[in-house]
Amino acid sequence: MPIPRILSFGDNVVDCYEEQGLMYPGGNCLNLAVFAHRFGADTFYAGAVAEDAAGLLIRSALAAEGVDISHLRTLSGNTAFCVIGSEAGDRVFLGADLGVSILGPSPQDLALMSQVDAVHTGRSSHIDAWVPHIAALSRLSYDFATAHDADRLARVAPHCHLASFSGGGLSRDQALRLAQRAEALGARHVLVTRGDSGALLLSAGELTETRAEIITPLDTLGAGDTFIARVLTGLLRAERPADLLAAAASEAAQTCSWHGGFGHAAPMEVDLSLSKSVAEIYRITRAVPAPAAS
Repeated sequence: MPIPRILSFGDNVVDCYEEQGLMYPGGNCLNLAVFAHRFGADTFYAGAVAEDAAGLLIRSALAAEGVDISHLRTLSGNTAFCVIGSEAGDRVFLGADLGVSILGPSPQDLALMSQVDAVHTGRSSHIDAWVPHIAALSRLSYDFATAHDADRLARVAPHCHLASFSGGGLSRDQALRLAQRAEALGARHVLVTRGDSGALLLSAGELTETRAEIITPLDTLGAGDTFIARVLTGLLRAERPADLLAAAASEAAQTCSWHGGFGHAAPMEVDLSLSKSVAEIYRITRAVPAPAAS
């Protein structure tokens, strides 16, 4: 079975647990690079951190996990962070700052995209204008998270090899309709995760569903990213949908058994005075502009 090669491009943070005084490397794209490598893929992470304690933690954790970090940039400023609280085991976002994490692909990143089996990015990376260009170079995996609006679907779904959605508040029928909308727009595979209600995968009109494993979660942070990573890796290996979806549910449950996305705790060292609400983050953040016409 061939080993998939996956480039994860975009967002990273350190997740700050104030009650513990600890920070953990995380973010959708960074988590996916780590989990996909744990699931047998060769993975690359491209993004940006600062030369501060948080950035050094991200760099060292990725290296320790075996992720290729030759495309990880160090920029002037501060590394992105997110302040995390907890309610009955579920993570709650209390504030954040994106620091230097939002950037477009470099020529070196684009060259690598043409050499890998898939590129993963998502809503939190703010590079939607680049999606058609990336999809022309490789298979595109995109995490819509909770962004289910028609405009974003119309812009992004036609270019997706795998379109993933967080649908924890959706009924089964609502999740299925969302998947069908994305598929009708051109997404080849559509994943909708629904927390403890399981998940569904729609591929070429074929629906596969799985139940969530019954657990008492310690921390749900990173479970959705785990699920996406296992599904993407399985699709690239041409695994049966039922098998890869069941494996993804099992791996996501395992992620809920530790703090942080994938571990690697360090003493919390961030400037919390920079923290903003999640709503403000999305209001003030400027999306990366489209690539210049050649």
